[in-house]
Amino acid sequence: MTTDAALELQVRDARIRLYERMYRGSVLLPERLSAAFLNVDRHPYVPAFFRRVAGGFVPWRATAGDMAAWLAAVYTDESLITEVDGVHAEDAAEDEWMPGTPTSSSTMPSLMADMLDALNVNPGDQVLEIGTGSGYNAALLCHLAGDHNVATVDVAPRLTERARNRLEEGGYRPVVVCADGRAGHDRGAPYDRLIATGSVPDVPSAWLEQCALGALLVIPLKGALAGGMIARLKKTGPGSASGYILHSPASFMPLRGERELVSRPPRVEGRERVTAVPGAVIDDWSFSFFAQLHLPPAVVRDYDDRECVRLYDPGDGSQARVIAEHGGGHHVVVTGPEDLWEPVERAYAEWTARDRPRREWFIVHITPKRQWLSLRTADGDELTWTLPGWAGTA
Repeated sequence: MTTDAALELQVRDARIRLYERMYRGSVLLPERLSAAFLNVDRHPYVPAFFRRVAGGFVPWRATAGDMAAWLAAVYTDESLITEVDGVHAEDAAEDEWMPGTPTSSSTMPSLMADMLDALNVNPGDQVLEIGTGSGYNAALLCHLAGDHNVATVDVAPRLTERARNRLEEGGYRPVVVCADGRAGHDRGAPYDRLIATGSVPDVPSAWLEQCALGALLVIPLKGALAGGMIARLKKTGPGSASGYILHSPASFMPLRGERELVSRPPRVEGRERVTAVPGAVIDDWSFSFFAQLHLPPAVVRDYDDRECVRLYDPGDGSQARVIAEHGGGHHVVVTGPEDLWEPVERAYAEWTARDRPRREWFIVHITPKRQWLSLRTADGDELTWTLPGWAGTA
């Protein structure tokens, strides 16, 4: 058996093992979507990615030596970090250890499957993908809709160039555009399906404008906190859509350019008080999406301090540092004009009083004048919360 034939068998077996892992994880996919994951390779789109090592990141390439181990890592049901602080794994020095924050990744396949299942792509559908990334998701879309029906947009020139080349090598020729994703791609409109692979705090008006009436949109919604939501929407009219939140928790990285990095907040003295709500609730996936609905839209989460949770508003300098005491209990240090922990406390009290509602119980509403979530209670009341990034007026 030739080396190429042996590699082909290794890759085929790796694809099958990935699908079996997804299936065991209760991802029951329609036949056409199953065929996409069983036939579209992942490894050509992530020839290098970062492994977490000693609090930092080290690149791992296909040429590192142990091809079997590398393929096993690529075809696991995990997200693969492809970029740290703007440095792509392909461009990092060999075996270089890097500190920093992930800025791009290849999404966990089972989550991709959930989103593509919700998108319900049929042959011939005109599809727009916002966030080309590695190109793997675009390849799956090409398999589902036909490559001449797919357009994919990313603001990073090197990502789009590499993805275009790798898609062509895989036999796919979608339209690959280097542009601001929030503006969509009007030259291919109207679209029957739109999917975003980076999070936004609200739904950009251009995306709805470029979709046909009745189009389906699958969009990750997230602000500063880790607990994002994936909205599945149907366009119901000009600038209008409605839908629901998928059950899957997801913390997609912000669409590039959506939220610029801010300088790390300085440590300053402030007003100290006791809080009954521990900082750990911010990282509780079942609650943090709800907390986000109560925070000012400019607030960011600082991940640099392992001893406390810190929220920061770069606009007015407000900070909240929540610190766990060794003997139990928690206190918060507040600086600036606003107490940023108070909205979290209020949200936690409301969430627990409402019997800890799950994200899939919420309905999403989009109009030209407002974007919001609603929840209908057992008593028949309808509660509403404006999306965190929405700058319009009710």
